[in-house]
Amino acid sequence: MKIIAVGMNYRLHCEELHAGEPVPEDPVIFMKPDSAILKDGKPFFIPDFCGQVDYETELVVRISRLGKNISERFARRYYDAVTVGIDFTARDLQRKLRAEGKPWELCKGFDNSAAIGEWIPVERFADIQNIRFRLDIDGKTVQQGNTCDMIFNVDRIIAYVSQFCTLKIGDLLYTGTPVGVGPVQIGNHLEGYLEDEKVLDFNIR
Repeated sequence: MKIIAVGMNYRLHCEELHAGEPVPEDPVIFMKPDSAILKDGKPFFIPDFCGQVDYETELVVRISRLGKNISERFARRYYDAVTVGIDFTARDLQRKLRAEGKPWELCKGFDNSAAIGEWIPVERFADIQNIRFRLDIDGKTVQQGNTCDMIFNVDRIIAYVSQFCTLKIGDLLYTGTPVGVGPVQIGNHLEGYLEDEKVLDFNIR
């Protein structure tokens, strides 16, 4: 199982963290190892190698078929469920690595950096490109988005990624975060929602 993630996939988020940089012409792809998965409501422990960890709330898509060089028009056949996930980012480490022109996988792929919620069958939604999602921290909404605002939609991402690597059953696709990312603190209670259904619930320690 591999975790495929998309960066800079919402315009306002691009302006939020990458002001002055052009909007990407192709999906910006990075990977997380399977050791990054955090599930079943287990707590997230802030690592001691960084001073700031940010939440990035995303729609996550579960791959359900083996596929290579998938046509965009057939991509819908290759996933069966969605949920809310958090792409935790060691922000201060990311800034340092980007400034030095070095790869920044370490700030994204550390242990437990990919929180994942409960799966909802994709058939429950009329259109995967019109799903509201949000993150509440301590009962207050801190980030919200709609998949209709993606720069690259889910099917486009799947077609693009499958040119380079074979998609396998159980692979996870983190589709990018909207505007509103921010830091977490010890003691925070995080709850993630698809539409108005809670699918993610855990604490920061």
